[in-house]
Amino acid sequence: MKNSKKQQNPSSRRNFIKSASLASAGFMIVPRHVLGKGFIAPSDKLNIAAVGCGGKADVNIRLAYNNGTDNFVALCDVDDRMSKKYRAQFPNAPYYKDYRQMLEKEAKNIDAVIVSTPDHMHYPVAMTAMQLGKHVYVEKPLTHDIWEARQLTEAAKKYKLVTQMGNQGSSGKGTRITEAIIQDGLIGDVQSVEVWTNRPVWPQGVQSPKDRGEKQPIPSEVDWNLWLGTAPMRDYHEAYMPFRWRGYWDFGTGALGDMGCHFIDVPFRALKLSYPTSVECSVGQVYADFFKEAFYDDVCPPSASIHLKFPNPKGKQFKEISLSWYDGGIRPQLPDGCDYDKVFANIDGGILFIGSKGILATELFGNNPKFFPESKFLNVKLPAPKRPLVEGDTEGHQQQWVKACKAGYGTYTSSSFDQAGPLTETVLMGNLAVRSFLLRDAKNKFIGRKKLLWDGANMKITNFDPANAFVRREYRAGGWI
Repeated sequence: MKNSKKQQNPSSRRNFIKSASLASAGFMIVPRHVLGKGFIAPSDKLNIAAVGCGGKADVNIRLAYNNGTDNFVALCDVDDRMSKKYRAQFPNAPYYKDYRQMLEKEAKNIDAVIVSTPDHMHYPVAMTAMQLGKHVYVEKPLTHDIWEARQLTEAAKKYKLVTQMGNQGSSGKGTRITEAIIQDGLIGDVQSVEVWTNRPVWPQGVQSPKDRGEKQPIPSEVDWNLWLGTAPMRDYHEAYMPFRWRGYWDFGTGALGDMGCHFIDVPFRALKLSYPTSVECSVGQVYADFFKEAFYDDVCPPSASIHLKFPNPKGKQFKEISLSWYDGGIRPQLPDGCDYDKVFANIDGGILFIGSKGILATELFGNNPKFFPESKFLNVKLPAPKRPLVEGDTEGHQQQWVKACKAGYGTYTSSSFDQAGPLTETVLMGNLAVRSFLLRDAKNKFIGRKKLLWDGANMKITNFDPANAFVRREYRAGGWI
């Protein structure tokens, strides 16, 4: 690919992927003992490429690099300002603005790819890398759409690759302790779970620059076409980047995408949940004037409550498990016996498991478990984790993936796509409900305000077909994958 605007012939692209995959199959790590004790062979380091070099990528690159135990051999970012730090740190790593150019030209030098882009570009970057046989680490949420998450889950199995989603709490001790508490039955059979967050902490429920007809000059350091990627064309405005893109439907996935893969991950694992069977929601309204509702379709709403139903895998006392999500400052009503200050102690949010024998409250990543009523659990002993602890706890998440890449496919990672994919689908089901809730007809009458029934295996809403438009979006032309 000579430049970002010229399209590659699909046939030649398929041949490129096939050839590069065969070349990469010859990669072999030479044991470090070949050079003697105390030395790390160059071939004993994982050669990593980063797509996205600022924001969350700053953490991912730093922890994957691990003070030089591993290599960064290629860098990619559409914004030279965001990549400046790591271009200086890794001057020998070729730098690109177009991930397709990077993967085409550097495929033979790359073992693995870290994807830290806005949500709408996770899938095309990750899938392109996986088709080349590259292990991938993808920031949360795994994808922008439900269909994309399913595709990445299946691709990881097909290509036999080591994968990890960037929900670092899944590597934390708190998640493992909470899992053990629930699975050992300390609070009995769990019937419902309440999850909440203080997000969004960026603008949502506001009129966007697009809807106001505003635009600004594109900074010289930014390739705006590449930043937009799969999203529909719109004029540049600083309101979209960096990071504030999260509240725009074309690019981000709102508060759920930001925190759902952290918070919902804990009950999803602890209760061994599968696809939900139904979802319903309500959202915060915005009024432009007296009795004049504002329709800001470009952005996520200011707040939402979302209610999901799951089959209970135990199926003893309760046949279903309900999970409710609250964002934008909304919190659940607490059952009797809970201490308000202790349950809501963490500013980021929390999780409440309501069981037949008691209640468990935890903070972000399942940390700091608290039992209620307290008098009933004075002498409770926390069980041992059922999954292996990760060296470095949450900060070991990236290195766990790096080491697994070296060990090969089948090596355990905390959030491999077989776990992260179904979790992401569940998280994004909440956004599907929100977007359906906001659907209007030509007379501005809301048409999607109902409980939606979900066929998880076939990724289909069975009782309101217009909602299925949010399972998979259309990409802007451009050969993104």
